[in-house]
Amino acid sequence: MTDSYTYFADLAREIQNIPTDSILSRSLLNEKAVKGTLFGFDKGQELTEHTAAYPAILYFVEGEADLTLGGDQKEARAGTWVYMPPHLPHSLVARTPVVMLLLLIMG
Repeated sequence: MTDSYTYFADLAREIQNIPTDSILSRSLLNEKAVKGTLFGFDKGQELTEHTAAYPAILYFVEGEADLTLGGDQKEARAGTWVYMPPHLPHSLVARTPVVMLLLLIMG
């Protein structure tokens, strides 16, 4: 087969043993059109409000978090899926240890 692909049987296993009071990240995909990063947040860790220049998708693999999307407060848990247009202010606070996939759509 000549086509290349990326396969993970279990995303949660790609980030294990998140250190106390830390955030881990692992690049899973770095293509011209899309970049994929897997994050692990320990309980209480946060990403302060920021924006991205590109559309993004968040997929929560494990855990629970509080999200701010624009002016809206949302809860996230395993299975939560979020599409964010470019420049949407957003932030996250992990209520439990969290594993989250971020996909940046580069165009």
